[in-house]
Amino acid sequence: MSIRNLAFNMFVIVLATSFIALSIGTVSAEHKIEKQSFGKVADGTSVELYTLKNKNGVTAKFMTYGAALVELHVPDRDGKMADVTLGFDSLEGYLSDRNQHYGCTVGRVCNRIAKAQFELDGKTYKLAVNNGPNSLHGGEERPLDEVVWKATPLPEHKQGAAIRFNYKSPDGEEGYPGTLKVGVTFILNDKNELRIVYRATTDKRCPVNLTNHAYWNLAGAGSPTILDHELTLKASNYTPVDDTLIPTGEIASVKGTLVDFRKPQRIGARIDKLTETNTGGYDHNFVLDRKNDDKKNGDDKDARKMSLAAKLRDPASGRVLEVLTTEPGIQFYSGNFLKGVEGKQSKKYPYRSGLCLETQHFPDSINQPNFPSIVLEPGKIYQQTTVYRFSAE
Repeated sequence: MSIRNLAFNMFVIVLATSFIALSIGTVSAEHKIEKQSFGKVADGTSVELYTLKNKNGVTAKFMTYGAALVELHVPDRDGKMADVTLGFDSLEGYLSDRNQHYGCTVGRVCNRIAKAQFELDGKTYKLAVNNGPNSLHGGEERPLDEVVWKATPLPEHKQGAAIRFNYKSPDGEEGYPGTLKVGVTFILNDKNELRIVYRATTDKRCPVNLTNHAYWNLAGAGSPTILDHELTLKASNYTPVDDTLIPTGEIASVKGTLVDFRKPQRIGARIDKLTETNTGGYDHNFVLDRKNDDKKNGDDKDARKMSLAAKLRDPASGRVLEVLTTEPGIQFYSGNFLKGVEGKQSKKYPYRSGLCLETQHFPDSINQPNFPSIVLEPGKIYQQTTVYRFSAE
């Protein structure tokens, strides 16, 4: 082969390789997916960080540890970008006791299960006791937010820049029955929406209730408070709780209570009256104003409509977050246990400097027969969708 032909062949190979890399990493000239190393967990497993961008410059970062949202940069009314979700600059922070479920995918069952146990098909299943007498957010050794997921970039996704995370939870992990195959897809579109699609299957009957545990501060992560944010919740009812924050089983009206957010309310307006109560502030599950008739949880034929659940507004920046979901409930948590740890860019996250809006089925549903079921049947598919829509006023 002549030197000229060899050089030409090498050029073709380099060009083809570049094209392949571009097709993997780029949805279009404006939608980009980038990958980088984010460290290793204790057993040596590598953790990857993926960056998604839309044509408006909105940027979201996700890591394979906990299928977690690490950063989300959105514009204010003047077009100035800020990262509006709490977290850490490195994996080390997420592996430490400073991590309070920042941005992670929570499960198998999010929120609380009473007395860390449930009965299914005549058998009692014991779970990790990690929140008073109860079990919280899937356990403590290998809940979904403390394992490394497999990531698959989806450069050809028609809705925008997208990435899917998958994890196979073996039968008995954290005390739960059945081998659960879980998939979470994050899609960032040009409407400045972050869409999260959850999907799971099992080989045994088991409870499933997934959510994302992002902490929001629309003034920017590290801003001192969320008490000046205005919140609206599309919920006429909520589920009162006992002293250990387990629902009593009652579906109660919010009318005339401190948890009535049917009209926009400044979060700090009434929160002091809740500080010395069992919730320590806002930490309530709200029953969204929709028909809760999804008794066949996870059935593909049981298509539930997406509807607006919450609207959050920061008057100073003008940033607005709307939360839409197919789920029957949303947990509003006002960051009552944030303790001033150091987060991204050495900024501190003090008491009530971030809030969570966790779309989900109701807490302790597995032990509450009058709540919508969270039992997934073999051969059926658990599927739900939540959208975080950002804008500015």
